[in-house]
Amino acid sequence: MRKAIFPGSFDPITLGHEDIIKRSIPLFDEIVIAIGINAEKKYMFSLEDRKRFIEETFKNEPKVSVITYEGLTIDLCHRLKADFILRGLRNPADFEFEKAIAHTNRRLSKIETVFLLTAARTSYISSSIVRDVIRNGGQYEMLVPDAVRVK
Repeated sequence: MRKAIFPGSFDPITLGHEDIIKRSIPLFDEIVIAIGINAEKKYMFSLEDRKRFIEETFKNEPKVSVITYEGLTIDLCHRLKADFILRGLRNPADFEFEKAIAHTNRRLSKIETVFLLTAARTSYISSSIVRDVIRNGGQYEMLVPDAVRVK
């Protein structure tokens, strides 16, 4: 069974995240979207909201589940018996950053990282850009799945 962990803060999930997950469904038997908890980070959306956004987005996809976790992603992979970490790449800067993490994870464990390039139509979208648009009252709806709505 090929199980992948897709870790991130998903503050909030974007159309880029959604694209990576949808395109990875044929590659894996199970995809666990793992929302990392970092006490040092200030989030715009609560953990419950972020989890709900993702669950609602993938409610009709039985291969996708959502959890929260603390600690190292490779420790989570071992606990869940996942052999792969899934990551999306938007640009060369993402690649350099993610490559270092992937090499470290492989050195510390036998976990392989699988990279998917974001689709051209979503490659400019990041959660930080979405948060900035929301903070400034802009139209963010075309950047995120329908489940992500600010009240």
